[in-house]
Amino acid sequence: MKAIGYTEAGGSFVERDLPAPVAAGRDLLVRVEAVSINPVDTKIRRNDAPQDGFRVLGFDAVGVVEAVGPEASLFKPGDRVWYAGSILRPGSNAELQLVDERIVGPAPKSISAADAAALPLTALTAWEMLFERFDVSRPVARDNRTLLVIGGAGGVGSIAIQIARQVAGMSVIGTASRPETIEWVKRMGAHHVVDHGKPLAGEVAALGIGAPGFVFATTETGQHFDQIAELIAPQGRLGVISGMDGSAVDKLSAKSVALCFELMFTRSIFGTADMIEQHRILTEVAGLVDAGTLVNTRTEHFGRIDAAGLMRAHEWVQSGRARGKVVLEGF
Repeated sequence: MKAIGYTEAGGSFVERDLPAPVAAGRDLLVRVEAVSINPVDTKIRRNDAPQDGFRVLGFDAVGVVEAVGPEASLFKPGDRVWYAGSILRPGSNAELQLVDERIVGPAPKSISAADAAALPLTALTAWEMLFERFDVSRPVARDNRTLLVIGGAGGVGSIAIQIARQVAGMSVIGTASRPETIEWVKRMGAHHVVDHGKPLAGEVAALGIGAPGFVFATTETGQHFDQIAELIAPQGRLGVISGMDGSAVDKLSAKSVALCFELMFTRSIFGTADMIEQHRILTEVAGLVDAGTLVNTRTEHFGRIDAAGLMRAHEWVQSGRARGKVVLEGF
């Protein structure tokens, strides 16, 4: 099979022919149709040398099941599926990929494979943060269910805004700093947009709607930390998916703020007893997409899945100019 990977930290992608993997246990063997690039892809390529001399990256994927392991029961050959994979296994930048069925869902039927590929990793991240880490059904003091999403135009921010408003029924503030990203955050459904290039505490206070009970920092947490500590409501919940950059976390203590970390890969890394929750979440998200409740977040299509296209996509994600998600399709 054709696979695209890298051979040294910070290196460019190269193409190789590798033996086709064989499904075992609860694995699905998936023929990959489309993929999306996430910041985690770029961070791994820049910083992690492949242990075996060649690493295939890629997490978001849409494809068709070719074969199933002897213990698999959720899918059959011919089913179209979507998933975000595992950080411990070879990725989706290959014609064939093995993935545990418990972290796989049926792909949406109403959108293309390329559009669907933009959503799995970010939707899982947002869903787990909102409903598991934050437990938004349990509001903070005085029924405060306002959410501030820092980095509202990014991949996670784009779908978090939608899920918070359309599924959880929250009031949502998104942050953006350029005309095109401000417009995108509004399109995703934010009730208010503030400029994260300015002090956020003042920007949020100027809205006149009170302090948000929930803050989801999808990027640059360390840069905004002091402002977050100032603006968040007492007994609020702060969610992070990026590093804290040495921030003084004890600044949250006077307000009894809960600090919630979210890593979408936790369940697959540790083989938790509830791994199948990701199958359930992806199944529900697919239904919400097909119902028109959630819209896809793809903004760029960089052509076929090859070494040149993947390098362009990585450079675009690293540029800081991207909105939503970038996808590639076909080999």
